[in-house]
Amino acid sequence: MDLKEFDYELPESLIAAFPSREREGSRLLVIRRATGEIIHSVFSDLGSFLDAGDLLVLNDTKVFPARLCGAKESSGKVEVLLLERFAEAGRSLWLALVDAAKKPRVGSRLLFGARMSAQVIGDLGRGRFGLEFAHDGEFSEQLETLGEPPLPPYVRRTREAEALDRERYQTVYAAYPGAIAAPTAGFHFTEALFAKLSAKGIERAMLTLHVGPGTFQPVRESEIENHRMEGERYALDAPTAAKIASTKAAAGRIVAVGSTSTRTLEWIASQKGKVKADEGIARLYLRPGDRFNVIDALITNFHLPGSTPLILVAAFAGLDLIRRAYREAIERQYRFYSYGDAMLIL
Repeated sequence: MDLKEFDYELPESLIAAFPSREREGSRLLVIRRATGEIIHSVFSDLGSFLDAGDLLVLNDTKVFPARLCGAKESSGKVEVLLLERFAEAGRSLWLALVDAAKKPRVGSRLLFGARMSAQVIGDLGRGRFGLEFAHDGEFSEQLETLGEPPLPPYVRRTREAEALDRERYQTVYAAYPGAIAAPTAGFHFTEALFAKLSAKGIERAMLTLHVGPGTFQPVRESEIENHRMEGERYALDAPTAAKIASTKAAAGRIVAVGSTSTRTLEWIASQKGKVKADEGIARLYLRPGDRFNVIDALITNFHLPGSTPLILVAAFAGLDLIRRAYREAIERQYRFYSYGDAMLIL
């Protein structure tokens, strides 16, 4: 399929620069695939569209303050986005994206305040470098002090809101640090809403997929089939696998919260034949025509044109229906992207 099929025009005013005042106060656009019906609601009424026996599957990864701003020792500003830590005792070794007017030389140092620096130990291409950090005290403590939430570049503002972002660019159930971007479909949940859903017989289960650059890597191929997803680390435990199996056996629906939960579940099923306890690297790229063997419904946000999450949503709901839903959302001035409103596809 041509990438142009997944393009659309969005007024910049509809790109949400800040989260909604209340998490569950976001708007909710509901799509019924069987009938093509589109319903407009609010996220706090999610339970009205789900049934007792349905199971929400959520990604409990936690975003860490992966963005560091500093300077090259040779002069010039530098911005670093930490991607993945390499396990080696006594050393702080990282794979990172490094943005500077002139790329740093291998062997040079990057400075982040008085108590932390990094030596460039390898140039891996595509803006990626191996860094070894030197720091006073614990690295995690320095990162909490010096690092910033890695907000997407389309979140443009006239003022900063770092304190707010540290709370709101995170789900309320985030547990395991490792993501450089949030599983944003989960932003709309609160413990109060979970309690309301549980009272109706709608339960939840957790998996972990540490969101990396692959989720947001632009599709640069004109034919979407030629794109390749980068791998992302995941883990799904035995209790979650058992909940999914029992829900399926009782004819309940598996409601994936976000594209990351979807890809983890469908990846495990494609590799193992069913959802079972597992961990590894997920590389699943879902496109129109692909089968969904696990999920029955999907909660998601509104995605960038030509992005892999948009392609996944079109694969699940059908491209024509998604086009119509996005047109209607734009006409009704829904808020788009990470801090924006939500969609439920049934």
